[in-house]
Amino acid sequence: MNKKLAPLAAAALLSLVACGAGAQNARFTTIQLSAGMHLIQAEVAQTDAQRQQGLMFREKMANNHGMVFVFDQATSQCMWMKNTPLPLSVAFIDAEGKIVNIEDMQPQTLDSHCSATPVKYALEMNLGWFKQKNVKPGSTVNGLPK
Repeated sequence: MNKKLAPLAAAALLSLVACGAGAQNARFTTIQLSAGMHLIQAEVAQTDAQRQQGLMFREKMANNHGMVFVFDQATSQCMWMKNTPLPLSVAFIDAEGKIVNIEDMQPQTLDSHCSATPVKYALEMNLGWFKQKNVKPGSTVNGLPK
């Protein structure tokens, strides 16, 4: 490599690493939700930037923890797993808190997983959480932000 370009390349690499590290350490407000008798500690992704960041770069997530995505209005929503190393399940939830459908998502993919009808929320949990807890479409999630 050209000696004059080496410092620029090193700076660019450090910048990319810092961006990834910063994204991984992003902070979200946490709220408590409930699905039946199950309590969930959910980080809230409410702004465009927070929704775009989501759970990207997370390597693990504690049991009964997740992320709730709050959309500005009830519309069809799709989720994907770009830069997300965790396998997740997502529940699409209508404005009244009722789960419309649940989709399993594999890590590091761009496959779209979409709501069956317009929704106001999407709740991502560790893969299989909803099935393990017997939380199904038609179940209600309480404590969602308005």
